Order: sequence, then structure tokens, then C-alpha cells
Amino acid sequence: MMTRAPQPGRQRSSARDRTITIPVAGSALLLIDVINDLDFGGSEALVAQAEPMAIRLAALKRRARTAGVPCIYINDNFGQWRSDFRRTVAHCTAKGSPGRRVSRRLRPTRDDYFVLKPKHSGFFDTTLDTLLEALRVRRVILTGIAGNICVLFTANDAYMRDLRLFAPSDCIVSNTPEENAYALQQIASVLKGNLARSTRLTFRKPGR
Repeated sequence: MMTRAPQPGRQRSSARDRTITIPVAGSALLLIDVINDLDFGGSEALVAQAEPMAIRLAALKRRARTAGVPCIYINDNFGQWRSDFRRTVAHCTAKGSPGRRVSRRLRPTRDDYFVLKPKHSGFFDTTLDTLLEALRVRRVILTGIAGNICVLFTANDAYMRDLRLFAPSDCIVSNTPEENAYALQQIASVLKGNLARSTRLTFRKPGR
């Protein structure tokens, strides 16, 4: 009797629907370029994807913070070498910013950490290595914008540092769905990352 091989798309979907338990100790949630004005030509399609993504990511962040997982904002400095993160937040949440709804929903709190980056990767010429070492982080949950650029570059460098990767597929967006799908496929197949959706991630505190 001949059996039909499972289709790749169905395999990926079932993997993303599986419940994953992440230990609180040694984990960190990375929010990459979510404080973003999204002010560039043709950004409308990305804004349309990022706004619903921000709702899902805000819910994941609340659960992570409640469990005790540190949340680290890794943000582009937009070439503004004399500005700080507070000024970046003010600019991106201003009324004229196309990305204001995303930035307002994901606005950091005083308990969050932040790292400003000059290039695509959150590790390149930043203090992220030092911060993760101080927090004793061994696994990272990667989220944000854009999946095929800054998230992927950061994921690659995290993998090279032997960090375990989680990349909730519903909390990462790119300019197009096709580019996002390619980035997620690279994270899963090359960097051994787990793509379970944010709603399938649970956190386990020490002693539980």
C-alpha cells in the first residue's frame, strides 16, 4: 500500500503549532528595530504587516516580562550619532511617523534593556555580547523588523556564538511575505532555529 509523503508546507505549519517550553533562566527576548519610523518609499506594505505583528509581539513581551525573561531592544540609530534611544523613541512615536502605531504599542519601559546598533546585526560594534554575558543568556527569542535583513543578520551572529535560537514566525515581518518566508526558512534550516508561533511559547520558571 502506497502512503502519501507529507507536504513540506504542512510539516512547517505543524512544527510552528507545537507548544514549546522555554526556561526563564538563561533566556532573553530580543526586539529588533521595532522602534522604527518606517519612513521610506514604499513602506506602506511593511507598515500594514508590522501593525498586526506588533499586537502579537506586545502580548509575547507581556508574558515574557511576567515570567521574568529580560527584554532587550536592539535598535538602529538611523545614523544619528548624537542622539540616544529616548530621542529615537520620541521620533518614532511622533504623529508624523508612519511607524508610530508599531512604536507606540511596543514602547519600552524602564525595566527593559536597549542596545543601539550602527549596522544590520545586533552584535556588530555593540554592547550586546557583554549584556548577554552579564545576564547569562544561552538562548534568544528573536523578533522584529525586518526578518530578511536585521533579524536574519542578528540570528546568524547569535548562532555563531552558540546561542540557541527561537524565532516566533508571527512576530517577524519583512518588506514582502516572500522575503519573510525565505528568512524564516534560513533561520530554521541553516541556523537550527525554532519557528513556533508566539502563542505556542510558554515560559518555565526555575524549580517548576
